[in-house]
Amino acid sequence: MMRFHVSSTRSRKSFPAWLIALTVIFTAALVASAQTTISTGSIVGTVTDASGAVVGAAKVSIINNGTGHTMTTATNSSGAFNSGALVPGQYLVRVEARNFKTTETPITVQVNVTSTVNSRLTVGQSTEVVEVQANELGVNTEQATVQGVLTTDQIENLPINGRNFMDLAQLEPGVQIQDGGTFDPTKNGFSSISFGGRFGRTARIEVDGVDVSDETVGTTTQNLPLGAIQESSLQQSSLDLSTELTSSGSVNLTTKSGTNGLHGEGFYYFRDQRLNAALPAGSTNPFQRNQFGGSIGGPIMKDKLFFFLDAERNKQDFVNPVLPGGSFTGLTGNFSSPFRENQAIGRLDYQIRNNAKAFYRFTFDQNHSTLPFIPNSFQPFANVNHARDHVVGLDFNTGSFTHSVRFGYTKFENGITDAVTGSSIFNPTPG
Repeated sequence: MMRFHVSSTRSRKSFPAWLIALTVIFTAALVASAQTTISTGSIVGTVTDASGAVVGAAKVSIINNGTGHTMTTATNSSGAFNSGALVPGQYLVRVEARNFKTTETPITVQVNVTSTVNSRLTVGQSTEVVEVQANELGVNTEQATVQGVLTTDQIENLPINGRNFMDLAQLEPGVQIQDGGTFDPTKNGFSSISFGGRFGRTARIEVDGVDVSDETVGTTTQNLPLGAIQESSLQQSSLDLSTELTSSGSVNLTTKSGTNGLHGEGFYYFRDQRLNAALPAGSTNPFQRNQFGGSIGGPIMKDKLFFFLDAERNKQDFVNPVLPGGSFTGLTGNFSSPFRENQAIGRLDYQIRNNAKAFYRFTFDQNHSTLPFIPNSFQPFANVNHARDHVVGLDFNTGSFTHSVRFGYTKFENGITDAVTGSSIFNPTPG
């Protein structure tokens, strides 16, 4: 596997152009054994006859049900085959050999997972097709890792309060969500993950094979629209080399791409404090959240070029109470604590040839909030985060080898200002 990633933020030095060019040339010349890559999955298997003897030189066609893309390979002298990198989704594995009936097996490819399809051929004409029913319950014997995968159905149908894409991780055992605001005041509105009780700063977050972890304070450099996530894979302990450097665990996500069918969705979520149960002593803190957005994807050139777009907005208003005790009871009050966030993503996928595909993705995220440095206190600050991300990816096979190349450019900007000056918020230390 090959992977090249360049990340840039306001606080980091840029890479010289000659170094980038040299790295790209050097990376493109490398050859590595076929394996599951971070942002893709793969299929391996063995083809045998009715007696259990291996069948070499059998033709194996792997068809993506969504895009119609067909990848072909052949079994080696041991009867084994390896698909190389595949975009997560529903596939059909078709095996053909002389003097044997053709078999077709449906299989689901998941992110960061190597799926197994073993085919047993029976004697007959190759024009005869035997349809094999796939077993949905199986044990992954190809990877010695502790991991879980959240599928598209789970992401789309399970309710996630606030629609933060990182909150999906809490569906897996041993995983807890940590508020990014507890790491650093610049991370309000971000989440991180604790694996097995370990601190969330060390978790590695990757999207489409590119690291989006914030190396300075933890969590991520950007949020993603939840509707743009296709699958999410979480790993902890016994991690293989594909997860890069990490001391606790990793989260690998893939974004959606277009298919041959035009598809889309829209949503609107509303939450208001007045719809909640009454708080003790009849106290109320006005709170309202409006979230809305939608997505659309489809073909530009059938079986060849596809697009996907998604955008979401979060408009949240909250009156933050300040309830000091003791001799400071007279300073009881509140102030407005709004949160706004806009997210967008655009992706193009291109099938270069049967064994090669490329994609480009642009991601935009901007949020701003007003919160106190110390809970239950005045003197709040206004925080703004702005992130733009460009990613180019290439996956291709040469013989029995597979290659994955990723180039990413991230620009993350943050600004903090005083939210009291020029406002009606009480200032306990004027001047």
